[in-house]
Amino acid sequence: MREEVESLDITDVAANWVNARVLARQIDERIKALADLSDTPLFFGRLDYLHAPGADRAEGAEGERFYIGRRHVHDADGDPMVIDWRAPVSQPFYRASRKDPMDVGLRRRFGYTGGDLTAYEDEHLSDPAEAATASKLLQQEIERPRVGPMRDIVATIQPEQDEIVRSGLSGTVCVQGGPGTGKTAVGLHRVAYLLYAHRERLARTGTLVIGPNRSFLHYIEQVLPALGELTVRQATVDDLVAHVEVRGADDAAAAIVKGDARMAEVLRRAVYSHVTMPTEPVVVVRGSRRWRVPAYELEEIVRELLDRGIRYGAAREALPQRIAHAVLVQMERAGEAPDDRVQDAVARNAAVKAAVKAVWPPVDPAKLVLRLLGDAGFLAEHSDGVLTEEERKTILWIRPVRSVKSAKWSAADAVLIDEAADLVERTHSLGHVVLDEAQDLSPMQYRAVGRRCTTGSATVLGDLAQGTTPWATRTWEEALAHLGKTEGVIEELTAGFRVPTDVITYASRLLPHIAPGLTPVASVRENPGFFEIRRTLGDSEVVGACRELLAHEGSTGLIAADARVPALTEALAAAGLPFLSPGEETTAETRLTLVPASLAKGLEYDYVVLDEPQAVVDGEPDERTGLRRLYVSLTRAVSGLIVTHTGPLPPQLS
Repeated sequence: MREEVESLDITDVAANWVNARVLARQIDERIKALADLSDTPLFFGRLDYLHAPGADRAEGAEGERFYIGRRHVHDADGDPMVIDWRAPVSQPFYRASRKDPMDVGLRRRFGYTGGDLTAYEDEHLSDPAEAATASKLLQQEIERPRVGPMRDIVATIQPEQDEIVRSGLSGTVCVQGGPGTGKTAVGLHRVAYLLYAHRERLARTGTLVIGPNRSFLHYIEQVLPALGELTVRQATVDDLVAHVEVRGADDAAAAIVKGDARMAEVLRRAVYSHVTMPTEPVVVVRGSRRWRVPAYELEEIVRELLDRGIRYGAAREALPQRIAHAVLVQMERAGEAPDDRVQDAVARNAAVKAAVKAVWPPVDPAKLVLRLLGDAGFLAEHSDGVLTEEERKTILWIRPVRSVKSAKWSAADAVLIDEAADLVERTHSLGHVVLDEAQDLSPMQYRAVGRRCTTGSATVLGDLAQGTTPWATRTWEEALAHLGKTEGVIEELTAGFRVPTDVITYASRLLPHIAPGLTPVASVRENPGFFEIRRTLGDSEVVGACRELLAHEGSTGLIAADARVPALTEALAAAGLPFLSPGEETTAETRLTLVPASLAKGLEYDYVVLDEPQAVVDGEPDERTGLRRLYVSLTRAVSGLIVTHTGPLPPQLS
């Protein structure tokens, strides 16, 4: 198929050079999408239908066989050999069961090792004599060692996951899922499905995946390309709101106030405070005639624009045209016949421009936030009845800043500027946005993401128990409201495919303290996993635990409180044990990654050494956030976990 595309001659096909360039780019993208992946098989399953799908199921009607794969594959004549996993005819591969065989006589799963077909497994779903058994191949695929970036799960999607993946484009879905339930994979595969089902629409409007940090985005970046999807943009929230350079940081108290949804009202007041009612008429001179628009009429125009609630910038652009229209009405009454060109000329008149500048001056979002955070009087005026005096003091800069460039903006400040920018000019909306690790966002960050999908839909992924910011989400209903998607459907995934039984059971001891009422994850893995708690005498024994785990196949992560990372870096270097930083790909020579606890979220390793759990808790501003960070760190292991400690363990783990 790739050679077929490469051989296309488009020399005399395009009507002009622009079309030729566009066509050439589309062909290049198609060739990239058809790249060979040596260890990724084109098909992983087979369905034998009792009857041809869509045909009359009369007696004697022949069935049909389909091979299911990551993408559509056809032969030289254009006949399908492999059906895309997203096609409707592939759905029974994930949903069919003995209770509801969906007209499938046989479901076959294929097993691979390094791209070579090594096994297959059959289920005769319509045969009542065959006993139901758990799929060994499915279990092996789930428990396969994790080396390198995250991979797709098209061969192992479970029915409850498939239901979310295939949900429609028009609806927003929020997925609450504990560690290892596959929520990130479900979100990415939903994007792939939506691009398959609504390709033309999403090609126009765009799609975006938002992750918590660059390490996480690097970890997941190969999933969609492996499924043939190359056009999905990936970013962090900080990337989206990068109007200024972030060089500073807020303390927790200031960040909480700045991230509060009430700041949107403060900013709205501050932006529209620049509008002043006209007190002087506008006099437009054209030739020998003078046309006068009185102040009361100008005020009516301004009030009408304010009442319409349109963006500040859009209203400012409309104001000269409204004033010009008032002049044209007078011209028509005087017997003239002005047209649109005359109205445009009047709108550009110096007197009209001066009036617009005085009544509705331009607003620079960054300068506005600069004044709001640096001028106590301006902040008090526009936050009256919204923020308390104490809250105003919390976010007010101690020393005034002279300019936007010299200010040490924080990440929360950048979000405020983004809100102000949207008040001035509408933010471009995409067709679909996936928001992962959403539980850590502030209300103002949710609003920033919501602006990017006002005319589209969203997939929100997260775990309330893993919220590790002081402003972490309390309920998903609240999050969807800030996102502007109150109609969103909340789904919960509770079956754990990644974390071993013994590990998730131990970590779940923290749930009553960090997320009361949340359903614990139930591991479906047959392998209980390796789990051990060790009291150690020093860092050398932590390094020893890493060496021990590296004797196994797969990746190993050493997770520690951020403050402990320098000491462990020295210990690993002294022991001659090479290691990577989060986001760097493992190799055959280097399979150990040193992970600060603050960056562990969303990552996974075959084996994990967790150093000093109490230090992880103590590294956060409050105990609840610390325990949540510990919960995240405990649940990164796929096959085994060693917890090392010299001091006492947190009492919540007893």
